[in-house]
Amino acid sequence: MAAGRRPPPQPGGGRGGGGGGRGGCSSLGGSGGGEDAVLRGRFWPGLAPGGAAWALALTERELQVLRPDGTGAALPLADCVGSAAFPSSSSSSSSSSSCSGSSPSACFSVVCYPFRKGRWGSPARQRLQRTFRVAHGPDAEGNLRIAQAWSQRIRELSVPAVPVREGASYGVLPRPCRALVLLNPQSGAGRALDDFHAVVQPMLADADIAPSIFITERPHHAQEKMREEDLSQWDTLVVMSGDGLLHEVVNGLMERPDWEEAMKTPLCILPGGSGNALAASINYYAGNDHVAKKKLLTNCTFILCKGLHAQMDLVSLSTASGKRFFSFLGFGWGFIADVDIDSEKYRRLGNARFTLGTLQCLARLRVYQGRLSYLPLGPEHGAPQDPRDPPAPPEGGTEEGAPPSDSLLVPLGQPVPATWAVVPEEEFVCVYAIYQSHLGTNLLMAPAARLDDGCIHLFYVRAGISRVALLKVFLAMGRGTHLDLGCPHLHHVPVRAFRLEPRGSAGVMTVDGEALACEPVQGQLHGRLCRVVCGS
Repeated sequence: MAAGRRPPPQPGGGRGGGGGGRGGCSSLGGSGGGEDAVLRGRFWPGLAPGGAAWALALTERELQVLRPDGTGAALPLADCVGSAAFPSSSSSSSSSSSCSGSSPSACFSVVCYPFRKGRWGSPARQRLQRTFRVAHGPDAEGNLRIAQAWSQRIRELSVPAVPVREGASYGVLPRPCRALVLLNPQSGAGRALDDFHAVVQPMLADADIAPSIFITERPHHAQEKMREEDLSQWDTLVVMSGDGLLHEVVNGLMERPDWEEAMKTPLCILPGGSGNALAASINYYAGNDHVAKKKLLTNCTFILCKGLHAQMDLVSLSTASGKRFFSFLGFGWGFIADVDIDSEKYRRLGNARFTLGTLQCLARLRVYQGRLSYLPLGPEHGAPQDPRDPPAPPEGGTEEGAPPSDSLLVPLGQPVPATWAVVPEEEFVCVYAIYQSHLGTNLLMAPAARLDDGCIHLFYVRAGISRVALLKVFLAMGRGTHLDLGCPHLHHVPVRAFRLEPRGSAGVMTVDGEALACEPVQGQLHGRLCRVVCGS
């Protein structure tokens, strides 16, 4: 297992597996030595003429290099994001360099982002470029054709293999790729725009992804743009912000008359906010180590550069006042929602705002009264299913252009169906329905969650838990071991739909980290309703 990666939570991924080890190159002797080479050749390293030629062999998994002294190394194609070929007389800088002089030679470069172990902390992906010079005689066009053939084959073999999984649909972004980047410069600590230029933009250039930046200026700006945007201009929609901006993008797309076609455009999240829950989840699903800040941003940008995208579930939420939202992350009421909203004034602290908010909310721990009901998952998930259970929701709406109907739900004014379960207790410290693995960068709330598992992970904490016990739960959540504590007040139920009816309007609710007025609400899952760029 390569540095910077853990065993992936599910099968699938690229051709080359986990990526490079120390320094981005693995020993030639232990790296697929028995594989047949797709291409072989002898080329000179670097841009300057002279020196001895190196032997190169390109297999389906790696670029193998054998130096004249007999030592060798291999560049795993799973870490490769781009390759370019250019004549020696070219002044192009598309590969960050060019051959100098007017010799008939040509060059091809390979750009990789392997994990490298630093002096401290988790390994991080770092840029590694190798350039090779083709000089097989005076024929400049012939040398360029050889360089182009190698560069093209490297790009083709670097495309991640599409996983095969029953019922799932995967795809890969095209090259060149047109990306609309929606960026909130005020999100998190206010460094999103600087981080985009410093970290993201150079990586996208390596991967032949052309970004066009749209800066949001007010709440709901992205939602308004998505309602009217000509999506034929873009191959992917990238959100560089916190989870709230992606919530706007999703709901703007779902409000379009052509929402079914619009939701086929792959979405991508790059962490630029405080919580960055979906970005942390995508990183987790890819099998990467837990990281934060710049390392998480680099990992997520690398995932975008590789271009694999898959389907993702959404949850439809309806309120007593007639509002309807589509949510990709979670719905909260009670302690977690209080922390999320009360810590908003500390957003300049980044992810540390949640630590401070947690301590403050623990000091004035509140109890909320209400009724919680849910529809358990079917037998394929290990839960009983009544034959009277309503059918699974349709993928499309009941009318052309209408959003998908909530066939598992009855109006909020009516009792829940007999197939639903009602929690007997009506006093809670916290209720949270989550559909991704992470609640925040450092909170692994639902380790078993996947992008399209058809499951809402419903957590609730009954009243009576002590402050110390609740703090232990959240500390263990950092490792994803909170359910192992055996806390009698903490409950986890996999469900298909749920309803929460609070008594009174005190308190706050959140959807994808955004505040809602406290009122009765219910939701159901709609499987594989959108697409998201992912690592596996």
